[in-house]
Amino acid sequence: MAGKEPLLSALKEPVWGFGKRDYWHWLEQLPTEDGGRPTPLAISIQKAGSCEKARTAQGRGRYFLRLALQGKVLAAAVRQLAQTPRLLEFYDPASSILGNEDLLEPFLSLLLVVTEMDFSLDLQNCSFLDESWLLPVCITYETVPCRVLGMVLRYVDGRVFVTEVLPESQAEVDEVVLAGDILDEINGCSLRNAYSGQAGAVLQKLKGQPLSFCLLRWRWHDGEVYEPLLPYLKVLKEKEPHFQLQRSPRRRGEGEPRRLQGGRLLYNLRYLGRTSVGKYGGKEVLDWAIPAVLEGHWAAREVLFDVMEAEVLVQEKSSSKVLCRYPYPTISCVGRCMDSSNLFAFCVAASPESPDGSTFDCLVFASSSEQECEEIIKRIAAGFKHTEWFV
Repeated sequence: MAGKEPLLSALKEPVWGFGKRDYWHWLEQLPTEDGGRPTPLAISIQKAGSCEKARTAQGRGRYFLRLALQGKVLAAAVRQLAQTPRLLEFYDPASSILGNEDLLEPFLSLLLVVTEMDFSLDLQNCSFLDESWLLPVCITYETVPCRVLGMVLRYVDGRVFVTEVLPESQAEVDEVVLAGDILDEINGCSLRNAYSGQAGAVLQKLKGQPLSFCLLRWRWHDGEVYEPLLPYLKVLKEKEPHFQLQRSPRRRGEGEPRRLQGGRLLYNLRYLGRTSVGKYGGKEVLDWAIPAVLEGHWAAREVLFDVMEAEVLVQEKSSSKVLCRYPYPTISCVGRCMDSSNLFAFCVAASPESPDGSTFDCLVFASSSEQECEEIIKRIAAGFKHTEWFV
């Protein structure tokens, strides 16, 4: 045991009291200044001690080790320990490396070698260090402000679980959040040990601002449930018997190949052209505007079509050059041609700053299937609803 975990092994238990000793208990007692200025080691200890996500001595000790590896101060911590006899008494000299003079020096030499190594660790992903060294899969989910995000939440022992992603909501459209995931942060505000309703209170304060969520996935790298979550999920299932872990986003119109760019799935479409429709951009104009474009015999262009959170983006397929982008408030209508089920069009304000009032253009596109066409229309229509705050 001593050779495997020198910081943990052979720690003497305190004579008085019932508390169990951890290496964090001597770490937080190390000298914090050098000539009146805090040392890099002291800064790492202070960060670990003030971490909102690590609430136990075990969690703070584990978080410190990650900070120390990244900041190259682990050898300095052990050297300070060796120079502080009252702290060395934490360890049994007969059965530990750190309490034995003959073993401490070689161990310190090894740590100096480790200090020369570069570590790149995700220091934000620390909410489960109290329970385990195993870290969950952590992702960032960014979305635009909207009236209803569409996540149903349940609080279990200070954790904020997503129990459902509502159909047609912004969260479903973004295809990131899964039922069973944990909200760990909202715009940098930690939800570790959250009280009931805290996530909603934070969102209310951030109303009208872009949102950035730190999500902890229920599924680990091996595809199975992240083991430290099992006790929480058991409680969650007792509270909500119908709760089910969601393995993938609910996607409509799967089956058509799409292109991946920057982590987003883009539609492969043909841009057939545009025509002016005057000062009225309602859906009624599509009945004659789409045939007008087709009769103009424009040279069709292969494009990549991206239905984003706040806008529609069209790129040339061959070069990825941006051809046009339209925020949802500039789009007045969207629909498809009843005679050709794979054609759709939307109208945009062409001259919103004109003193005589806006005029509108109609842009026409061809998709590979009726199903894909219907999906795009629904997603653009959902964009109208989710970005009403812009208007």
